[in-house]
Amino acid sequence: MERFAEDAELIGKLRDYLLDHGVVASTVIADKEADPAAAKFRDWFDFREAIETVPSHRALALFRGRNEGFLRLQLGLDSDPTDGSPVGPNPCEGRIAGHFGIKDQGRPADAWLRETVRWAWSVKISLHLELELLGQLREKAEEEAIRVFGRNLKDLLLAAPAGPRATLGLDPGLRTGVKVAVVDQTGKLLDTGVIYPHEPRRDWDGSLHLLATLCEKHKVSLISIGNGTASRETDKLAAELIKLRPELQLTRIVVSEAGASVYSASELAAKEFPDLDVTLRGAVSIARRLQDPLAELVKIDPKSIGVGQYQHDVNQSRLARALDSVVEDCVNAVGVDVNMASTALLTRISGLNPTLAANIVAHRDANGPFPSRAALLDVPRLGPKTFEQAAGFLRVTNGNNPLDASAVHPEAYPLVERILADIRKDAREVMGDAKLIGQLKPERYTDERFGLPTVQDILKELDKPGRDPRPEFKTASFKEGVEQLKDLEVGMILEGVVTNVTNFGAFVDIGVHQDGLVHVSALSERFVKDPHSIVKAGQVVKVKVVEVDLPRKRIALTMRMGDQPQAAGQGGGARDARDNRGGGRGTAAKPQREPAMAGSLANAFAKVLKK
Repeated sequence: MERFAEDAELIGKLRDYLLDHGVVASTVIADKEADPAAAKFRDWFDFREAIETVPSHRALALFRGRNEGFLRLQLGLDSDPTDGSPVGPNPCEGRIAGHFGIKDQGRPADAWLRETVRWAWSVKISLHLELELLGQLREKAEEEAIRVFGRNLKDLLLAAPAGPRATLGLDPGLRTGVKVAVVDQTGKLLDTGVIYPHEPRRDWDGSLHLLATLCEKHKVSLISIGNGTASRETDKLAAELIKLRPELQLTRIVVSEAGASVYSASELAAKEFPDLDVTLRGAVSIARRLQDPLAELVKIDPKSIGVGQYQHDVNQSRLARALDSVVEDCVNAVGVDVNMASTALLTRISGLNPTLAANIVAHRDANGPFPSRAALLDVPRLGPKTFEQAAGFLRVTNGNNPLDASAVHPEAYPLVERILADIRKDAREVMGDAKLIGQLKPERYTDERFGLPTVQDILKELDKPGRDPRPEFKTASFKEGVEQLKDLEVGMILEGVVTNVTNFGAFVDIGVHQDGLVHVSALSERFVKDPHSIVKAGQVVKVKVVEVDLPRKRIALTMRMGDQPQAAGQGGGARDARDNRGGGRGTAAKPQREPAMAGSLANAFAKVLKK
């Protein structure tokens, strides 16, 4: 048995065979089936799938069920019977016997040798390979989950900003009231308060009066409403305010408040607002994340934003490193106004650390706005090397040099000056003049220091100086009267916001405190391999309700308007948003294994899968 189990060539052959013919099987642990906590894993109580086809989200769901003590996982073979009939000859035992030339030749020891082969497989080799292959499956699933989280985080950070407009932030609540904060166009806190329009006080008129007073006093143009408890009721309050006071020209938007409570209790928030109540800090964050999602969300631990799948089941240090890298890439892609940026935002700039970021803010507070990028060299401990690394991502708007507001690095200023001297124009005349820049020949300005690609990039930047890679700001309008799960009706067409994208579909907030799932099969009329190719976190989409499961709090949606509602008893369509969001507002046990939609083609496909 030891010789058989340590033969590298044999183990390699068996490993390859299991990769091609291995099946991951899960069964419920006998005394756990009736446990209410096991309900979310009931789709896995009797489950089999080829190990090479198990997607990451399904694998992590299986491992979670095992870790929580509800499921037993085994690696079997596709030849193993599933109807309880006797197990036939094991192909792996046959391969072991064949490798060593063991066969029945009528000798007295042949039976003993066959039994040795059987024991070598069942006691040593199969257990070793099962641990190895299931470990590889988990590692691949974690890598994919981290990749999905990073992609969603990037989409969220690069969501469209509403821009520098005075904003009123509302952090909804019932018994504790709705927390109110007003920030100016730069994000500076102007005013705070608490209103009680809902149960139990129901001070509706008093709440409207206070909000109108604050909006009028501070010239507010945007109302940002958190999407937590009582958000639809608070949205109704804001709608009535807009109707009663049209002259204020207000616009209301519901935003994700994921991570706002984490920020409120953080050390960063305590330093920023030492005298402000923790509950009111959340309202400030909700207001600011509408103005500029990137600038505000960088203050929050990326893992607290909740746009991953099974984020608590993956390696946390690897996840943190990957997400930090995504945040830094996003900040550098957009650029930062050095005269407005917070310490948290500056810290994410390449070359800067928390100490240097704090020094920049302190210098700015003591000496006023930076007149140019070159003035950054006056900041303590910010030397030439750091300046060289960070300057290209820092912007100085309305400064002495118009190039300081662009992505052109100071090292390339001599090249720009040479171009300007050649065409006898001023920088302000050239920047943004697409027609003029289109007439320039990049080859004419190359030298030993600046190659053709660099010159082309500089001309593109001059064409659209300081261009923001983020999309245009758009908002979703939730349907009036649809505020809770029970208000939904099958067949409704609603507008919503994508809150999370996973490998099995997209979660959409339709304003009922429970995200619905658009399964990957319902994202488009064409085949969709990767949901990210169709939707992104923060995108406004139109969906149709195809199934509502009130007891399990699951909503199945489709983006294919021609799909028919799910017939009763078909099941598998609605997904609970809790288990797969990894810390968001809800989580599901698993994605459906049948198509989400009804119809002849879907029914036929479902029957084939069941067989």
